[in-house]
Amino acid sequence: MLALVSESRLFVNGLLPQGAAVGIVGARGATRSGLGKATALAQGLAAKGVAVVSGGARGVDAAAHRGALAAAGATVVVLGHGLDVIYPPEHGALFAEVVARGGALVTPFAAGTPPAGWRFRARNQIIAALGQALVVVEAGTVSGSLSTARAARALGRPVLAMPGSPGTDRLLETGAASLCDDVADVLAALAGQTRKLEQEAPRWGSDEAALLAVLAPERALAADEVAARAGLDLDGVLAGLCELELSGLALRDASGRWLRSRIEVT
Repeated sequence: MLALVSESRLFVNGLLPQGAAVGIVGARGATRSGLGKATALAQGLAAKGVAVVSGGARGVDAAAHRGALAAAGATVVVLGHGLDVIYPPEHGALFAEVVARGGALVTPFAAGTPPAGWRFRARNQIIAALGQALVVVEAGTVSGSLSTARAARALGRPVLAMPGSPGTDRLLETGAASLCDDVADVLAALAGQTRKLEQEAPRWGSDEAALLAVLAPERALAADEVAARAGLDLDGVLAGLCELELSGLALRDASGRWLRSRIEVT
């Protein structure tokens, strides 16, 4: 991986893996679903011998690092500050474990450099460079993960996105990312094979179809509002909404209200 960033001066604590590596990034305030996806994806890649690169932040980043460690794999934390600075402060033990387990902490910033917004954006370019592909697990419409995706595209790296959040859905809708459901999609991308999103509509007459007809991308609805509009009982609505969320057709905002994603159905 060192050749990928030969033009950058990097400070390294630990060992940079020399084999295949994939960046996994996403929201700091990730949902439980997003955290689970990041953990499972990183664990699956690590089990295949692929190193996991991320930014050490709360949320998806930390879940990705921990997933790789759980599979006894290598992971690289790219920092937006000096090696001697721990940020976020609760990740000190995680960073120490990464190094102890054969991974590395990496930064373009000298010792003593404090964290700052622009440094994290610069850090994102290093994440993009160190991986042969990048996966965005979950993101808002304004997210540092999207800047990492832009950096990866500029470098010619395959960018993949997992459906079900506003930022990742937008990447898929615009063709800026290919679809990622699981480890197999990432391994295929490393081999030069990617797939675009083709989501089938729920079966006509099903509860899910009724719920999808009620939801809109612009106005979030509480579950009981969805139930009233669809004429369904609340328990059935909650189950149906979860099914739509898993398929990427519905998503929850920060307040737990429901929106239709902008992914088109066929």
